Amino acid sequence: MKEKKAFIFFNCDEDKSQKSMNVFYNQEIYRDLKVARKALLTKVEEEQAEGRIHIAEDNVEVVRQAILEGDPTDATPFIQYGAIESFAIV
Repeated sequence: MKEKKAFIFFNCDEDKSQKSMNVFYNQEIYRDLKVARKALLTKVEEEQAEGRIHIAEDNVEVVRQAILEGDPTDATPFIQYGAIESFAIV
């Protein structure tokens, strides 16, 4: 049986240190469902629009594809001041 996952977007420092990822600030959990992945992408796009994170123009499509079609955590290296972490749902 496939492990069920959930994803959380975190605002963080440039080094993506664990201590800079505040679960009390970033507390929306996105399940591994199409509608939730779209909501996660919307969250990332809003953070970019507000200037809280930065994604180079060349990487916007890479981030989009990882979130919608692949493993959303694969988008993390392309997001400055942001990270997507995955957690197993039990």
